[in-house]
Amino acid sequence: QVQLVESGGGSVQPGGSLRLSCAASGIDFGRYSMNWVRQAPGKERELVASISSGGITNYAASVKGRFTLSRDNAMNMVYLQMNTLELEDTAVYYCTAAADYGPPSRYWGQGTQVTVSS
Repeated sequence: QVQLVESGGGSVQPGGSLRLSCAASGIDFGRYSMNWVRQAPGKERELVASISSGGITNYAASVKGRFTLSRDNAMNMVYLQMNTLELEDTAVYYCTAAADYGPPSRYWGQGTQVTVSS
């Protein structure tokens, strides 16, 4: 059974930091790109950051320079370090996995709430 379990969400003031974690199980982790997708109320879903199976990262323009995505293949973990948080970063953040090669497959976690407010 595939599971992606997010943690680390919470409430923070503007300018603060949070670190989201995603623990993956049930997949051949090294074969997957790992991504963070967020959705705010009334807004379109947004791909925030992705890291390929080879470790190449990409970021949305809205978070570039503030967020850092990393992965630990030995632990099947992905980490999203979020600094200088803004009100607009408030959303539910979902960890997703997408196969880079081999049979196509994609999985989603349940999401974790991030709230930035003063």
